[in-house]
Amino acid sequence: MRPALFRRTTSALVAALLGAGASACSTAASSETAASSDGPIQVVAAENFWGSVAQQLGGSRVKVTSVITNPNADPHDYEPTAADGRTVATARYAIVNGIGYDAWADKLLAANPDSERTELKVGDLVGLKPGDNPHRWFSPDDVHRVIEKITADYKKIDPDHAVYFDARRKTFEDKTLAPYNGLISSIKKTYAGTSIGASESIVTPLADGLGLKMLTPESFLDAISEGTDPTAKDKSTIDEDITDKKIKIYVYNSQNSTPDVQAQVKEAKAQGIPVATVTETPTPAGASFQDWQVRQLRAIKQALAEATGK
Repeated sequence: MRPALFRRTTSALVAALLGAGASACSTAASSETAASSDGPIQVVAAENFWGSVAQQLGGSRVKVTSVITNPNADPHDYEPTAADGRTVATARYAIVNGIGYDAWADKLLAANPDSERTELKVGDLVGLKPGDNPHRWFSPDDVHRVIEKITADYKKIDPDHAVYFDARRKTFEDKTLAPYNGLISSIKKTYAGTSIGASESIVTPLADGLGLKMLTPESFLDAISEGTDPTAKDKSTIDEDITDKKIKIYVYNSQNSTPDVQAQVKEAKAQGIPVATVTETPTPAGASFQDWQVRQLRAIKQALAEATGK
């Protein structure tokens, strides 16, 4: 289990699957209701970062339920409840991250088959597979691809309101995400090529999107993300990068701060290297996708400005 996070009991998964199975006889009727043009589309998102985007794109024409909403829950190891099974069974549209990140969601979908349900797996959309970096909500390009796909799916499910969905997408992209898009563009323009260090692999897609150069070995980033022990060689390399100030800033995930990461944060601060904090899931609880991401981007930009004087 990854540090500072909790997992639910395995019996909960059994209960979820059995509970969902018991309601299978009503699934068809529920699907018909969910698909009705008179009511909102019933949407389930495995994680609330995608759920936030889905709700804002759908407005009053959707009702989104996110399974992972607690900032202390680990999406990797989460084990669904019976209520989660019922939510999936009655959903007309399901959004999961995929790429091995939320395998429990795939099991729930498989346990509750419904030919009327549309499913979006982000990993499939962006052409990635288990073993690749799954943290696509930290990739600006992938976020925009998901926005386009959700809008297209809404229009197929509820074609009578296609114009409404197109308007929602345009407002979300052009106005709601304007601070997010602006910060990404500004950081990339001013700091592209700047070397950084990080605590785990959630930072890699964002670094790529910002044009920053990641010096931390990928094997270390993956080890911390997956809850395994990093190698002595990787830790030595990072210590050298910090001591010699090869990195300008250090970015770490405060939701997964292991002793190794804590030591690196302490060492970076001692060397006068600015430290920026990110989290794997939205904080505080209930924060919108854009507010959460903008706050993190501002912290990274401030750290870069402090480190480079730009």
